[in-house]
Amino acid sequence: MLSHENVEDIPERKDVPVSLKWKLEDIYGSDEMVEADMSIIKFKLPELGAFAGRLGTDGLTLLAGLELKDEIEELASRVFVYTHMRKDEDNANPKYQAMHDRAASLAVEVGSAASFVSPEILAIPEESLERFICDTPGLGLYRQYLHSVARRRAHTLTVAEERIIAMAAEMGHGASTIFSMLNNADVRFPSIVDEGGNSVEVTKGRFIKFMESRDRRVRKDAFDALYSSYRSLLNTISASYSASVKADAFNTRVRKYDSSLAGFLDRDNIPVDVYGNLIDAVRSRLDLMHRYVALRKRSLGLDELHMYDIYVPIIPDIDWKVSYDEAREMVKEGLHPLGEAYGAQLSAGLEMGWVDVAENRGKTSGAYSWGAYGAHPYVLLNWQDTLNNAFTLAHEMGHAMHFHYSWSRQPFVYSDYSIFVAEVASTVNEVLLMEHLLRKTTDPVRRMYLLNHCLEEFRGTVFRQTMFAEFEREAHRMFESGQALTPEAMCEKYIELNRAYYGPEIVHDEAIAAEWARIPHFYNAFYVYQYATGYSAAVALANKIISEGVPARERYIEFLSGGSSKYPIDLLRGAGVDMASPEPVVKALDVFERCLTEMESFFANR
Repeated sequence: MLSHENVEDIPERKDVPVSLKWKLEDIYGSDEMVEADMSIIKFKLPELGAFAGRLGTDGLTLLAGLELKDEIEELASRVFVYTHMRKDEDNANPKYQAMHDRAASLAVEVGSAASFVSPEILAIPEESLERFICDTPGLGLYRQYLHSVARRRAHTLTVAEERIIAMAAEMGHGASTIFSMLNNADVRFPSIVDEGGNSVEVTKGRFIKFMESRDRRVRKDAFDALYSSYRSLLNTISASYSASVKADAFNTRVRKYDSSLAGFLDRDNIPVDVYGNLIDAVRSRLDLMHRYVALRKRSLGLDELHMYDIYVPIIPDIDWKVSYDEAREMVKEGLHPLGEAYGAQLSAGLEMGWVDVAENRGKTSGAYSWGAYGAHPYVLLNWQDTLNNAFTLAHEMGHAMHFHYSWSRQPFVYSDYSIFVAEVASTVNEVLLMEHLLRKTTDPVRRMYLLNHCLEEFRGTVFRQTMFAEFEREAHRMFESGQALTPEAMCEKYIELNRAYYGPEIVHDEAIAAEWARIPHFYNAFYVYQYATGYSAAVALANKIISEGVPARERYIEFLSGGSSKYPIDLLRGAGVDMASPEPVVKALDVFERCLTEMESFFANR
């Protein structure tokens, strides 16, 4: 990072070394090529429109229409992904703001133009559709897709109505766009004085590093700096989130679902009970979370534990810094149980422009993996030299490798995997890396440090994400019952949940009531619960890979390669985990309890 006197500055994009940037040129060699594909899409949309009213004619017509739809959607996806990631490099760059806006509008046009497809498929009598599939060479490829459409017959509208909904999609995404710009380009946080006496600007990328500081004053100052900024924007953020919830409710009501939750889960054929079972299972073991909070309070020697004390490692005298280069080697070694082929592709990706490493001004915060079919996947990071960031690298490369296997082994129509399984591959990597480090570590204090990290992963991924999931469910229920989503109502609901999940051994600082206002995933409704279910499935799969070896690994690679060729619950069953049962969640919490008990014993004997 660049520095100027005592004030640490965030570098501009142009000042980041090329070796730390991703190669988006592997998607498009120039912006002119993007413009050319946009023109091709616009040219082909009338061709797609010419199939309207004809898909039920015969199998050949249906096949030709589906192939053209895939061709256009693949191009539109490539354009959208490229422009979005260019914008993510620097959200204040007006060129890519404008280009992505046009790409997003074009994606809406594509959705509108293709909106007749599902209703027309549903209008084909079941026996006729099956005959088309059997008698038309090439149409068998679409069997899963066609059956998936038919499954949602009761929730698909007429051609005209579907077209209106598709045309309105851009307005429905407005709330998310507004929050993203506010959160990534406009919001500024105060500077604080760090441990060395330097004035340092708080950023979302640096926030967790500050929260892990051994200096409690630094933790409190960073906490107050971040949340004071969000609290000053609560009216605006409440309005944007309320608009997002309203859009969710509109779409699910017009599709005749009982609730937004039911509508969103039905996309992947996930029973609503899976969501409720997760919350109930975690709620039934909140005693474990309360024990962990109590252990944290005792081990840190605090009379009062505050929310800004949640992230600091509770093992003393450990300053475990991990550079990006060290993390790459650590991840490669830790994922050795996944086999030579997996390891070779992982290594190639880390060296060949998959990863955008360094934080820069205007860059989208956090971390993600994404990309476009036909190119390789990408990973966005905002690197800090911490062990947590090493696990983040393993996590995001898990996503990337999932994309790689799905894209390389599935046609476009099945190339994307469901969000229900999206967090499985990433978390398997984290679990394997943790097991690797625990095996290598002989120092008992370092072992406790790793166990603390493991407990933190459970806290953040199972307990915290389930709390988020419950908040989302309650927010949608509030709106569906006629209650306004005011800043006061949202903050009251959030701190109520915070008290339940974290328990009586912590001070529930007033500022934490606004934490919901900084969570971007809430604009992708009912997504976050899958972090908790995915983590639970991943613990089971990783343990099978370690204990069974090659057979479990081969089943796992088949799962990664499945894309959306089967329903997600069926893909996981093939890998050896049944997520229709609460058992994986229960067993994951048993692992948490074992780690917690070992740490409690360690501190009891000191």
